[in-house]
Amino acid sequence: MDMKKFLAVALALVLGLALVACGGGSTPAGDEGTTPSGGGEATGLKIVVVTSPSGVDDGSFNQDNYEGVQAFISANPGATVEAVREQDVANAIPAVEAVVADYDVIVTPGYQFAGIYELAVANPDKYFILVDSFPSDADMAEAEASNIYAMQFKEQESGFFAGIAAALQTETGKVASVHGIAYPSNVNYQYGFESGVNYANKYLGSTAEVVALPSYAGTDVTGTNIGGNYVGDFSDEATGKVVGESLLAAGVDIIFVAAGASGNGVFTAVKEAGNAYVIGCDVDQFDDGANGSSNIVLTSALKVMSPNVTKQLEAVAAGTFAGGNFILGADTDSTGYVSADGRHQLTPETLAALADAYTQVKSGAIIPAANFNNYTPADFPGL
Repeated sequence: MDMKKFLAVALALVLGLALVACGGGSTPAGDEGTTPSGGGEATGLKIVVVTSPSGVDDGSFNQDNYEGVQAFISANPGATVEAVREQDVANAIPAVEAVVADYDVIVTPGYQFAGIYELAVANPDKYFILVDSFPSDADMAEAEASNIYAMQFKEQESGFFAGIAAALQTETGKVASVHGIAYPSNVNYQYGFESGVNYANKYLGSTAEVVALPSYAGTDVTGTNIGGNYVGDFSDEATGKVVGESLLAAGVDIIFVAAGASGNGVFTAVKEAGNAYVIGCDVDQFDDGANGSSNIVLTSALKVMSPNVTKQLEAVAAGTFAGGNFILGADTDSTGYVSADGRHQLTPETLAALADAYTQVKSGAIIPAANFNNYTPADFPGL
């Protein structure tokens, strides 16, 4: 079995074991908000966003994808969008199958939707936008379809920027990252973060230590122990808080949080401590950092999803849609960090260092370590 097929099978097994206990059922289309057509003369596309389990108002990953659809509709008021939330991740594909006949475009944010390939092939007149995963066929091998635009991201790049920021601004000299489950995207963030800390220590004068709790070490989809701090779930706020408190007790004062809803527990721990910061993930989480008159968010590492979703909807409307599997990074402005005024607490010196690092990552001079790019945080191009 080749590596791609092995990873696909392993990921499917991990998903089944880790997520089969999720309860619930599908939320009927429209229950999470429908954008009315408005009477315009635009495309008239009927769009559905299928998520599981946190819905399109999660303030993070799913919501960012939904906002990409809303941006398209703002410019094309004849189009409509509805949202379906499937509570059971193991039921993700049947949830899509239940609604596919009613819509022109199906947007599916999340690794759990890799199995839409067979459904897409059976419905060639429908368009699918798959975010954070590539489709897999009945044999669990990576596949492509002309009506699926699948996008993954180089999370290691955004993690790299987070690591530089943490290393340059820590006062205790100890930093850490916290994650949900050791799926490739989360390991990419971890390895990128560690790469960024190592880069800052070597070239930018920092002496930061990355703290990992052995009892929360992660195991990736190949069964390899990859260290780090893994909650073991994306929706366990209680354990997230325990991990956060343990890191704070170990002297960590900046924590990069890439753990879904489990990360809310880390945010709570840092807010209660009152003497540390977090770095947000995927989207700008500055508002989530409000803590009385202060804010705990140093900056946020970005995975730029919504503009890419909008772009593909525009391609559908223009008749230029082309399916395929794409890995997006800084070279397409799809990874980065928050530097907008009033949305971060970085020093001018850190901002300058990040701007230089971004240029080098975008050009390919620096390639941070990732789960499967054959580099390690201690040995990667640019270090």
